[in-house]
Amino acid sequence: MKYDQYTSDKVQPKDFVSGWIIAFLIAGTGLTLPMFFLGSEIALSIGFKDALIAFSISTLILTIFSSVTTRIGNRSRLSTYMILHFSFGRKGTKIINLIFGFALLGWYSFALELLAGAIGDMTSEVFEISLPQTFSIILVSLLIIFTTLYGIQRIEKLNNITVPIITVFFCYVLYECFDKYSPTEIWNFVPSNKDMTLFDATTILVESSILFPILMADFSRFARNDRQSLIAVLGIAFGFPIALIFCAIPAILTGEVDIMRILFEFKLIIPAFGLLFISTWAANSSNLYSAVLTVATIKTSWSFKSLTLLLGILGSVMALFEFSKYLFDFLNLLGVLTPAISSIYIIDFFLIRKQQYVLKEIKEWGYSALVSWVLSSTVSAMSYYNLISITGMYFLDAFLSGGILYVLFKWKSVGYKSVKSK
Repeated sequence: MKYDQYTSDKVQPKDFVSGWIIAFLIAGTGLTLPMFFLGSEIALSIGFKDALIAFSISTLILTIFSSVTTRIGNRSRLSTYMILHFSFGRKGTKIINLIFGFALLGWYSFALELLAGAIGDMTSEVFEISLPQTFSIILVSLLIIFTTLYGIQRIEKLNNITVPIITVFFCYVLYECFDKYSPTEIWNFVPSNKDMTLFDATTILVESSILFPILMADFSRFARNDRQSLIAVLGIAFGFPIALIFCAIPAILTGEVDIMRILFEFKLIIPAFGLLFISTWAANSSNLYSAVLTVATIKTSWSFKSLTLLLGILGSVMALFEFSKYLFDFLNLLGVLTPAISSIYIIDFFLIRKQQYVLKEIKEWGYSALVSWVLSSTVSAMSYYNLISITGMYFLDAFLSGGILYVLFKWKSVGYKSVKSK
């Protein structure tokens, strides 16, 4: 299934697929090095019990958001790019796409560093060769850029094969963990010095996947019906926490954050490297591909090849300057800027458009949506710095304030359409 199809048109019935296929694809995005890093980091920082709570709360929040946006994609059959046009306008959507492009490039850079580190760990452990991080980053980046240009469909098909193998592989790792260590030891693990709070951990996990609810329409528009689109959300509801637990338990037992070093302890370096490299390689090719498609809507005169090379090089430079040091700052920024986008287009679809999109109603600028987004992002930033607070979670403050402000700006439209429909 190619999600770049039907960029500006409705998905046709011949391309509808089962929600289970979509759920499988979404779940596969969790079985990558960035997600394993977060799971390990949080488990070692707050303890296993609190980590499970953080995994559960963050997954619940993302699942609820995605359950709403998935219906918009399924009922409209349009991409997120087109859906945003109705609330933000043709030119306003370009501003939002700039945010998406930045987010995707950030993840691309972070995954590059993790892949380069995995290569360094593997060559050092197996071949006793120390590869410079710079060399590994450039090597991996060239591979991903080439794949994005010429073979992304092939690597995605290969990844579809490796996802179930990775799942079985980590089930075996967990079996080894419980065979060698007491479940009580894992359950009662608490770090001597907690590096973060439960709230911080939950926030980080929500922010790490905050784009999923917004972009869920890109997946669900291919689902056969509402019920199948909700099944697709199971990829988040079950796939993400399972991936986080897969790495949290062995991380606790080894005291390592790096998943490759964790698996050294279980003498599984070669198969682990191969499986995780393929899954992260595929996911990062998709990150670069999506970033290119997003930026292409802003810079329409540039070719796909030119943008791929430009963004690939830019992401590589970010990785060389150790973008990972700013990962949590990056996630916090996404938590401030992006949640209101989904609440605005949810309100627009259900209350303003009455679940009916008419292409001729698209304007150049959606001033109400843009002002609501700017103001709600400001509210979220102030909440982040503890100047004000609505819910206690600044990303939820952004989501709620964005929706409320948009309703206030569009109040006459809501009232008019509701009266007309009677």
